[in-house]
Amino acid sequence: MLFVKKFGMPKFCILVDEVQDESKREQMTIILRFVDKEGFIKERSFHVVHVGDIIALTLNNEICVVLSYYNLHIENIRGQGYDGASNMHCEWNGLQALFLKDCPYAYYVHCMAHRLQLALVTASREVKDVHKFFNHLVNIINIVVNSSKRNDELQHAQVEQVENMIASNEIETGRGVNQIGTLQQTGDTRWGSHFQSICRLIKMFDTTCKVINTIFEEEANYKQRGDAEGAYQVLTLFEFILILHLMKEIMGITNILCQALQQHSQDLLNAMHLVSTTKLLIQKLRDDGWEPLLARVISFCEQHELDIPDMNARYTKAEGRYRHQDEDLTMKHHFRIGIFTVAIDFQLQELNSRFCELTIELVILSSALNPKYAFRLFKIVDICNLIKKYYPQDFTE
Repeated sequence: MLFVKKFGMPKFCILVDEVQDESKREQMTIILRFVDKEGFIKERSFHVVHVGDIIALTLNNEICVVLSYYNLHIENIRGQGYDGASNMHCEWNGLQALFLKDCPYAYYVHCMAHRLQLALVTASREVKDVHKFFNHLVNIINIVVNSSKRNDELQHAQVEQVENMIASNEIETGRGVNQIGTLQQTGDTRWGSHFQSICRLIKMFDTTCKVINTIFEEEANYKQRGDAEGAYQVLTLFEFILILHLMKEIMGITNILCQALQQHSQDLLNAMHLVSTTKLLIQKLRDDGWEPLLARVISFCEQHELDIPDMNARYTKAEGRYRHQDEDLTMKHHFRIGIFTVAIDFQLQELNSRFCELTIELVILSSALNPKYAFRLFKIVDICNLIKKYYPQDFTE
């Protein structure tokens, strides 16, 4: 084939992403990264394949057919990477395993340019109550900021609040502090927007409640009044406030790592150390963070005069005729185990899946070959360890 004639039979990495064409059909884009005959790194958009379904075995078969057509062999794969936040996310782990079965050197390395924060948000949505929280969060913010009039009211309410707090010496004054802003809308393509949305809602909680109440009392449109009333009821629920603060804690930990992975010029060694640190901090939050979090949430509710449930009361599922009370499940158990612990476990699972110990070590050892700054990171020991541990069959003694 033309590709083989031009570039030889190189060892190569495959990068795969899914896209939709104009007719909304799922297409799988295959990209190859390899070193050519002259020793230069090349990256080529290789092929686009329509996929009827997105199960791992089907994806594997389609990729193998394309590679075989161009006379490229599976045993020459030396890396694989996928878009883990796509709607095929659940299948990538299975696809990785299938290629590793055929070629043990087809190591998976997380795409550093990928928006990790979105993947972590998606992982947290595996918890039903957290999924509902994000849906409510979007609705609450849209009710306020989609109207210029209400957005102006929000900012005016902030001005009044800041003035009152300054008058009572509750906050300090100074250049650049106490700036007036607005709520941040979340976006599925803006990785940092979810964290910003949560932080701003906590900061503007009082003024947001005030604006939503104004909509409920003054709007002539029954739909706007109904939406505002429903939003206010959700916004003032203890469970919503708990998840709001929980997600702020989690995203506050992962945000530094996500920013590091978004840098155009990445320090891979520092990024890998941040991965390990992030895992440790999230594990510490899981082990020791419940009581401090609960105390902050209760204090927040007391400050804003919100109802605090009896933690020892029985937790009731559903409403009306479908109402079900579990004698062994208390409100505290529901909040701590059903939400707090499970949400954090999904974060750890996602991070471990993308950055397992093997991947971290592989990236750290490979950084010794980074040509930047006149091979400043060059270490012959790391190169030898990389060869012996990861590619022993590719090199002779």
